[in-house]
Amino acid sequence: MTTHRASESVAASAQPVERTVTAALVLAVVVGSGWVAGMLYTVIQWQS
Repeated sequence: MTTHRASESVAASAQPVERTVTAALVLAVVVGSGWVAGMLYTVIQWQS
């Protein structure tokens, strides 16, 4: 009869990936906010 070992927890191995994805999303939000601010600045300058 074959014995089966318990596999490692999926949550434990997914933690580094989750941290990377979260960091990428936060960076995307910051960059996107900067882009929107730049576009608003440009439009305001055009109207002056």
